[in-house]
Amino acid sequence: MDKTVIIAGAGTMGASLAQVYAQGGWNTVLYNRSQSGLERARRLIGMNQAAMVEAGLLSAERSDAIKASIRMTTDKAVFGQAELVVENIVEDLQAKQAFWAEISSMTPDGALLATNTSGLHISNIARAVHLPERFMGQHWLNPPHLLPLCELVVGERTSQDTVARMRAWVDALGKMPVTVRDISGFLANRLQFAMLREALYIVESGAATAEDVDTVLKAGLGLRYAALGPLSVVDHGGVDIFSRITEYLNADLCDSKQGSGLMRKMVAEGKLGVKSGAGFYDYSGDRAAQAIRERDRLYIKLAKVLYFHDGTKEG
Repeated sequence: MDKTVIIAGAGTMGASLAQVYAQGGWNTVLYNRSQSGLERARRLIGMNQAAMVEAGLLSAERSDAIKASIRMTTDKAVFGQAELVVENIVEDLQAKQAFWAEISSMTPDGALLATNTSGLHISNIARAVHLPERFMGQHWLNPPHLLPLCELVVGERTSQDTVARMRAWVDALGKMPVTVRDISGFLANRLQFAMLREALYIVESGAATAEDVDTVLKAGLGLRYAALGPLSVVDHGGVDIFSRITEYLNADLCDSKQGSGLMRKMVAEGKLGVKSGAGFYDYSGDRAAQAIRERDRLYIKLAKVLYFHDGTKEG
């Protein structure tokens, strides 16, 4: 494959996605407005690749080839060469519209265009896009070089040809694309925040601790859902049984339409999680760095078992 992809925005997601596309055989260009941002991305890519080599997900030689193949630039002229642009700039509607108003007219008319957003409506961003029928969302979970999911979000003006081509391209990367209409939160965040709402309600009401809530997911539901997904779980458990449970349990579940009072209180107290040294857990001293290393170790371990199979897949 000699297709050229421009990854726009060299932050955490952009740096990771550059690896995904380069590993998938694309001629990959990482664009950023500042050279300093590109240097940070270069360091991050090096760290990510070193972790993958250490885990046996890539050979050292393959990793070196991937890193060497990613071209970095601050020159907007590269967009004229694009067959695909994946934008990863700040999560702000006006900023994304301004980017696409300029860049979409610089790309060949046949190029496909994608925004990596976790919640902004694709159709709203598309109002600024030249030829919006070729534009859609690519929502990746962080870090995309380890997590296989990509939500392909279909806007009001997105053509079916664009959807089919984009899905085929993402599938060829060795990833797992799903297609969803441009609904708020798409699939992953709607499911994530529905579960989070109930988890916060349980902790705030004193029914269980944060540690025990997390353990239920890690030791039970997380494993179950990783293997089957919630609707397959229903099929295996019995639709009739789950239907009866919804009839009495749904009435007792949290259905608040407001944000979380518990999290508002934590924000007011400066408990922002890993980045501030405290959240639901203590990250003071070197605990934050330890937590990040442990998270990445577990992500890699799970990826090897679930998606890299025998540890040698380099898709």
